[in-house]
Amino acid sequence: MAPASLHHEKVCVMDASGRLGSTLVERLLERGYTVHAAVQGHVDDLKLNGVATEREKKLKIFYADPFDYQSITDALKGCSGLFYAFEPPQDHPAYDEYMVEVEVRAAHNVVEACARTETIDKVVFTSSATAVLWRDNNSQSLASDLDERHWSDVNFCRKFKVNTHTHTHTHIYIYIYIYSVFEFLNQRLDCSTVAEKTAWALAMDRDINMVSINGGLLMEPHLSITHPYLKGAAEMYECGTFVTVDLQFLVDAHICVFEDVSSYGRYLCFNHAITNHEDAIHLARLLTPSAPSPPPSYEEANMIIQQRLSDKKLNKVMVDFESELLLED
Repeated sequence: MAPASLHHEKVCVMDASGRLGSTLVERLLERGYTVHAAVQGHVDDLKLNGVATEREKKLKIFYADPFDYQSITDALKGCSGLFYAFEPPQDHPAYDEYMVEVEVRAAHNVVEACARTETIDKVVFTSSATAVLWRDNNSQSLASDLDERHWSDVNFCRKFKVNTHTHTHTHIYIYIYIYSVFEFLNQRLDCSTVAEKTAWALAMDRDINMVSINGGLLMEPHLSITHPYLKGAAEMYECGTFVTVDLQFLVDAHICVFEDVSSYGRYLCFNHAITNHEDAIHLARLLTPSAPSPPPSYEEANMIIQQRLSDKKLNKVMVDFESELLLED
């Protein structure tokens, strides 16, 4: 359980304009924190729901450009912790070569700013489960489950192209359907991996206390087919590594690892694994409601794929945190 004194600390959430960031701001205010909410766009981009008037007094909003070092340090001033999640600029939402560079440079700038801010004691860096699971021969049987100790192979990600014509899995109907949904097959997969590795290299060099949350696909009402996580979705499904996470669980995980003084390293974060035909079809229909789905064969309808990602590390630290939440309710 977190010390009561933690709830009176001042923390920064950057970028606070995204769905994860804005919900983190709300939850931290609820827990008694003073929050610096840093947004890349206009301050009006921060939309908070249900923040009580008395809590608004503990909220200060900053404009923070990831390429403007001074704006970052201004937002961090006086804070003991940072929750950092990269949000693509609204005028350039697509993940292309330019955005890869932007995310990596932003991660470097933010971690460097933390190193130069004396009051910062801990950084929670939001990354992706895709920074764990991609490697050559990924479709072959894995010797063991993947966990936080594994890293995606950046070189493999850079050359990766999904080829719908050479897939030889016997359960072909489900894959044809999923592949027909994911038509943006020329995007690269290396963005999250390179950005996180950049952050870790600098954090270790500058002796920063950092932990990362490697989340699954965030399930949200306006989930788009162009979401970069979905690149290679069929391969993830086949390998048992396609995982999703609900917003509230993801937010709680961030706060949990921040408040737990013993937390360290990386934490895979998800609360659902897509391991059967029904779940895969459900997700595909959410992304493209009008796309036809082929009727499954008996074998496909009853196929269960073994989950190959392990979240045991996060589950251990979440036990006490969830117990505390129950007491608060």
